[in-house]
Amino acid sequence: MPSRRRRRGDLAVAAALLATVALAAVGAAGADGGAEFDYRKLSGIIIPGFASTQLRAWSVLDCPYSPFDFNPLDSVWLDTAKLLSAVNCWLKCMLLEPYNQTDHPECKSRPDSGLSAITELDPGYITGPLSSVWKEWVKWCVEFGIEANAIIAVPYDWRLPPSMLEERDLYFHKLKLTFEIALKLRGGPSLVFAHSMGNNVFRYFLEWLKLEIAPKHYIQWLDEHIHAYFAVGAPLLGSTEAVRGALSGTTFGLPVSEGTARLMFNAFGSSLWLMPFSKHCKADNIYWKHFFEGKGGCPHRQQCDEAEYISDYAGWPTDLVNIEVPSVRDMGAYPSITDITENITSSMECGKPTVLSFSAREVSDGTLFRTIEDYDPQSKALVYQLEKYYQGDPVLNPHTPWERPPIKNVFCIYGIDSKTEVGYYFAPSGKPYPDNWIITDIIYEFEGSLLSRSGNSVSGKPNNSSGDGTVSYNSLSWCKNWLGAKVNITRAPQAEHDGSDLQTAMNIDHHHGQDILPNMTRAPHVKYITYYEDAESLPGWRTAVWELDKANHRNIVRTPVLMRELWLEMWHDMHPDSKSKFVTKAFRGPLRNEDCHWDYGKARCGFPEHCEYRCRELNNIVVARMGMIFDFPF
Repeated sequence: MPSRRRRRGDLAVAAALLATVALAAVGAAGADGGAEFDYRKLSGIIIPGFASTQLRAWSVLDCPYSPFDFNPLDSVWLDTAKLLSAVNCWLKCMLLEPYNQTDHPECKSRPDSGLSAITELDPGYITGPLSSVWKEWVKWCVEFGIEANAIIAVPYDWRLPPSMLEERDLYFHKLKLTFEIALKLRGGPSLVFAHSMGNNVFRYFLEWLKLEIAPKHYIQWLDEHIHAYFAVGAPLLGSTEAVRGALSGTTFGLPVSEGTARLMFNAFGSSLWLMPFSKHCKADNIYWKHFFEGKGGCPHRQQCDEAEYISDYAGWPTDLVNIEVPSVRDMGAYPSITDITENITSSMECGKPTVLSFSAREVSDGTLFRTIEDYDPQSKALVYQLEKYYQGDPVLNPHTPWERPPIKNVFCIYGIDSKTEVGYYFAPSGKPYPDNWIITDIIYEFEGSLLSRSGNSVSGKPNNSSGDGTVSYNSLSWCKNWLGAKVNITRAPQAEHDGSDLQTAMNIDHHHGQDILPNMTRAPHVKYITYYEDAESLPGWRTAVWELDKANHRNIVRTPVLMRELWLEMWHDMHPDSKSKFVTKAFRGPLRNEDCHWDYGKARCGFPEHCEYRCRELNNIVVARMGMIFDFPF
């Protein structure tokens, strides 16, 4: 048995050889006609989320009383040294004019380009690991032998609302060209990897594209240019944290005050893109309005189902906002709460503050901000942004429920069962804007229950699970409605396993609009991944939902488990002998050196059939059994 020193030797798998064998498999498949197209021709297009793209200065700005100035191409988002030493200058380069979304007169910033714009926001020995976003993802791609020109990042100015992305930067025209260039460059369609708000961007692109391409060519273009769409951590019904950012401020760990964070958040027109909304309310059919009424015109009217008014909390776990106001203005400011006029009046007579509650619909339609206009100077600007950039958007009102994108392969992936904020209590602080509100209580969802920061009891209807720490479960899991009437469910440990702890349920009935739950057990201290896979999708279409226990919203894109599953999905697709539509879950062996470990109890490699041990004394020679490559059960 090796000594303890020797046990620290390298354990390895043939990850570096996977790409070579994959190419051989594809070549063989092409020779006998077993594959439709060569998967070596695929490209991967990454659409990052909110605040996940570097911004660089495009101005010369002298900063008095600071050793730092801003010059063209200097990092703005994120340069913590300049933030700490010249915060006022830094804000000039970050803030946008709230009403027209233009740059500050003294400084402008623009998004960086390429993969370097999304891998690390603040590169450096100390801050780099903390600001790493897609770096681990790219590292996996390199390890698996993916060509450099096969991975394309499409950064954007995440401060802008959707229409301004196109108006100022022609972003969606450029994105369309990116897909078309990738097809010409590599000869095949692309895989789309979108994270968080990047999914909102991709959804808007699909609707924009529908108006740019002749209707009969729209689906054909999608089939030719997009093979699969991976929606990671998508806020499909918005996120309650956007409400916190608008009224109180969210620092995201930056060394700034909440007031400064609120100033920034409310200056960015994109902030309202993340606002929560009701699943029961839909806007007019913009596609047909485009042809019959033109692109301009009135805001798109929202029409809500009866369920919106008879259900509690509009499909969310609880009221999103409870806010104290000291007095009441004309009732025209309360279009949705006239039924509580008497209670408000009696409270006024007693001189007590009135607590008003708002649902997701009342947040997204602007009722909340109209109500507090007398007490919050920024609310008027938020209402203006909401009406101009969202309700009046000529392409799409984003505050409407998603339908399944018309793409052949759709995978919706998110984390569950983390403590997630779903409601707030606000009260006046007595200070001027932007610090005029304080949070007096927070409502969380956690593993199927509701609890408050204060310990008070909470009324509501908790979701079946909790969210990913940022987005609530009902918003993340909306994509379960994209599954068909029959669903296969599999639950497996996230860690590498031999298939013994595996639970499956086949052809489970799924009713649209209702959550589908697995009747499965959980072993203590084990993190699972639960797969919901459409068993009766349309011919040629696949739909799947992956739920990862305890996967954090921000870090999910660099989770080894997710990268492993994505790689196996592609390996399954390119394998000439694969029979099923989805990857078999019965076995999860190691893919990389990091996945191997020494089993001290058995005094051997954890996966002896796939990993081979060689001690460091042998010049760090690492070998791996070729058998591992051919043992995946497809």
